[in-house]
Amino acid sequence: MGLHESVSSWRWQGSGGAFRAAVGVLLLGLSLAQSVPPHTACPAAAAPQSVPQPQYQDMEKDVMGFLSGFVHSFLQTVQPNAFPKDLIMNIVQYPDQLLESKQGNLREFLVYDVGFLVCTAIGVLYIVLMPIVGFLLACCRCCGNCGGNMYQKQTSSTNCHRRSIYWTAFGTTAIILAGNVCMFMSNTDIKVSVEQSQVELNKSINNIHSYLTSVPQQIDKVVNESYRTVEEVSRNLDAIGPQLGKEIKAQFKGTLDPALSSVRLLDQETINTSLGLSQLNSSLTQLQSSMERLQDNFTAIKDRMLQTISNASCVGCINLKPELEELTLDTSITIPSLSEFESAMDEVNKTNLPSKIKEMEDYFDSIPQRVTNETKGIVQSSKQLLGNIKTQISQVTNDIPLSSLTDLMGSLDQVQSQMFKYTPEIERAEEIRWAVAVALCCAVLLVVVCYLLGLVLGPLGLSPKDDPTERSCTADCGGTFLMMGAGFSFLFSWLFMIVVTLLFLLGGNLYTLICRPWNNGQLLELLATPGITPWFDLRQSLGLKTNITIPDIYRDCKQNQPLWTTLHLYELINLDDLLNVSKYTEQIQQEFENTVITLPSVTLLSPELQKQLSSFSNKASNLDSTAVTEKMNKVSSINLNTTADKLDLLAAAQSNNGIKKELINEARDLRQIQADIETIIIPQLENLNSTIKSFRSIADQINGTVGEVLSNVGTAQDFLNTNTTQIVRTESRKFLDCQLGYFIVYADWANLTITQQVGRCGPVAGAVDSVDNILCSHLVDSLNAFWFSLGWCMIFFIPGIIFSMKLAKYYRRMKCSDAFDDHLIMNPIPRAQMKFT
Repeated sequence: MGLHESVSSWRWQGSGGAFRAAVGVLLLGLSLAQSVPPHTACPAAAAPQSVPQPQYQDMEKDVMGFLSGFVHSFLQTVQPNAFPKDLIMNIVQYPDQLLESKQGNLREFLVYDVGFLVCTAIGVLYIVLMPIVGFLLACCRCCGNCGGNMYQKQTSSTNCHRRSIYWTAFGTTAIILAGNVCMFMSNTDIKVSVEQSQVELNKSINNIHSYLTSVPQQIDKVVNESYRTVEEVSRNLDAIGPQLGKEIKAQFKGTLDPALSSVRLLDQETINTSLGLSQLNSSLTQLQSSMERLQDNFTAIKDRMLQTISNASCVGCINLKPELEELTLDTSITIPSLSEFESAMDEVNKTNLPSKIKEMEDYFDSIPQRVTNETKGIVQSSKQLLGNIKTQISQVTNDIPLSSLTDLMGSLDQVQSQMFKYTPEIERAEEIRWAVAVALCCAVLLVVVCYLLGLVLGPLGLSPKDDPTERSCTADCGGTFLMMGAGFSFLFSWLFMIVVTLLFLLGGNLYTLICRPWNNGQLLELLATPGITPWFDLRQSLGLKTNITIPDIYRDCKQNQPLWTTLHLYELINLDDLLNVSKYTEQIQQEFENTVITLPSVTLLSPELQKQLSSFSNKASNLDSTAVTEKMNKVSSINLNTTADKLDLLAAAQSNNGIKKELINEARDLRQIQADIETIIIPQLENLNSTIKSFRSIADQINGTVGEVLSNVGTAQDFLNTNTTQIVRTESRKFLDCQLGYFIVYADWANLTITQQVGRCGPVAGAVDSVDNILCSHLVDSLNAFWFSLGWCMIFFIPGIIFSMKLAKYYRRMKCSDAFDDHLIMNPIPRAQMKFT
């Protein structure tokens, strides 16, 4: 086996341009996410997390007041005209011509506000006439007229009239009481609205503050993700040796592992064969030693037996001499193929297979370090480019006008501080307003109480059959309370109507000019009119192709759209083109085509070693153990006891005691040799035969293993010779594609984040809706409910005065008596008749 290395070379032509293009994706981006299917050549790119969305405080929902429907219906009747969009536009767009067109604008405004003017005229008429009518009525009554004369004519329909007026007055009082209750409730609503408005405004400002704070944080998140991508690629470049080398080894593993495993198996079997061969030689040596010792003993005994038989004194011995001369004991044992196998085994051992295996393993384990050493230059230059990119990305935040957000947050802080500053004054003013409103409610309640006392005490103390001059004090008190209620009505009504008129003009116009147009979208249409908000021109300030109006921003923010959509940033930045990594891919691939990576050539098993292994296999298959088997059969067939028996018979026929004793001793020695053969030689032969059989099985395995080694090594060698260059190129391409995958993941995530998540402006629309909720749904509606309830009471003061004054005369004690008799009998008077003749 030989291992040869050519000069290592790694040529990465144009690598700087390739990495510059790849990193250009990162710099151009500020945004990216969907994970590319990871390849094991590099760690999987961690999917970036979503940008943090701030937690906003919950705003109070829009709830309609208890009288809002009635008030809105009344104001719709008073002001059915469309929103004066043209008039407001003329005033806003042409303020210089305001004095010149004063009469025209005033006439147009009066036409628009004709309903309010009519109602105001009615209120003024009420304010003027009520004190005048009250003064005249008082003077008239003082003169004994207008019900001032304490006399009441009694008729048959008096009780019926009293009951009719009573229930009419009671109904009127109930209506006034209902209006008074609404006054109390609306006054409480105004107080609650003022208190909650401060809380809701603080929530709105805090939400806007959180929103403005989150936008830079979200931008930082996108930028930081780009840093993370650069650092991840940089770490992968530092680990290019382990990562790329590992993948190259993995591609070789499928073919090389079987070859190395078979070589390791062959090495182990070679060791086992050496051990078996050593055991076989040991058994063979032991057997040979025993056989030689036995042979020496047999030879000595045979010589003695021949000498004894040849003695002339031996009777009948001459007949046994030919048999003894032919008696032999062949103790030689040889295995002809064993020496050849031992020679082949020695040659294989000389090759030192473990060192060759270790040499191959060390070579392939050194591939990662080789990649690291060969790519030091390109890694350093690429990391320098990544560092430059990271520096450039850090400048992105300087190009974003985040300072304007900081200024806006400062303005919000000033507004909030001013709110806190004036909160005590607002609270004191609200307390005064609430006290004045409670006084108004109590004044109306005083009138209602007077009416109710009159309506209760009058019927309790009245007896219809009593003379009007003799009515009880209780009934008289009831009539007096009714007159007091009428007097308080005259006293307060015109003053209260002033309050109603002023609040009507204020609250009604706020509703018709602000709240109602906002709810039906007409105010948004006005704000969308070109020139109405010249200070708000995003088209010029941002360089957009289309104009963005406040209503457009509100509608998008109402849907919680991101800044990318709300501010039409897609008109400024072609994000799809900017983050289109594919346009850089072709250039990178072209650059990579020029990359050539050459690994050292390797010879797994040299031809000489393969030839030795083939010879070793052949010698193992030719190993023959038949000689041992034959020898064991021959030895097993030896029977020296027969010859010993003959010697015993021959000894019995001898008269010479010396000859006889020699024959007996020689027979005993033969039997001892036969016993040694059976107890020593034959077991050793059997053991040798068993060892040979085991060794034979090992030799047979070697034959198969060598064949497998030669086949696997040949396949692996062909694979390396044919595919090494392509494997290195493919795995290197995968490694680079993986690095580009990080940028693709980041680019997709950034695209999604910038276009769908960064700067969701729902809190802005929520703040606007909160102001509308505070101003319209709470303050304006509660204010309108208050003047509506007060005006309601003032209107019904008029029938209340009339019915209470009429009803009072039925309960008050009269000064002049008047009687009515239902039993007066009337006699008919004859009619005069004229007679003509």
